[in-house]
Amino acid sequence: MIKTGSCPSCGAPVEFRWSSSVQTVCEFCRSILVRTDVDLEKVGKVADLPANASPIQIGTEGVYANRPFAVAGRIIYEYSQGNWNEWHLVFNDGTSGWLSDAQLAYDVSFREDGFQLPAAGDLQPGVSLRFGTLQFEVTSVTHARYAGVQGELPFQYWDKTEVPFVDIRALDGHFGTLDYSEDAPLLFLGEAVEFESLKLSNLRSFEGWN
Repeated sequence: MIKTGSCPSCGAPVEFRWSSSVQTVCEFCRSILVRTDVDLEKVGKVADLPANASPIQIGTEGVYANRPFAVAGRIIYEYSQGNWNEWHLVFNDGTSGWLSDAQLAYDVSFREDGFQLPAAGDLQPGVSLRFGTLQFEVTSVTHARYAGVQGELPFQYWDKTEVPFVDIRALDGHFGTLDYSEDAPLLFLGEAVEFESLKLSNLRSFEGWN
């Protein structure tokens, strides 16, 4: 069910297409809006976004593990070697996932709760971690800063300072990220995927992309 409202900054109509979304960006004035029980609240404004070389866009559709999804939002991060996208996926059963899109490498992951996570300062490449039945090794520790948002997100997220992200991988292809952007770190687990396997449609066309 599409929920609508008016932007408190410019008065333009605002739509939340996904029931799990709590934040969106006004397409007209680029205000960051959070949905409350009563109304929409402006909490910030999106600055100019960095250049994007990805064919994925808001509204792109695809399939993962035989489950159709649509791209509903995006968080952009910048770090010393450039930037990457975290695309918010909404599946046809209403659940959320994430598609990491960095330098033609793609990973699909889902938030996992119930694990005790180590402090970021205790982690470095080569450290072993175990979550459930999966054994991982830390492959990188990246310090990145929030560079902007687009579309709908399942939580409030804007104006973050530079924080560490710890990537972990298992020998069987499973992938994970420990996200230290919140007071309590977050864990996302998933796997590396091939672009073609996602069967993406409604992609962005631009020069240099086939």
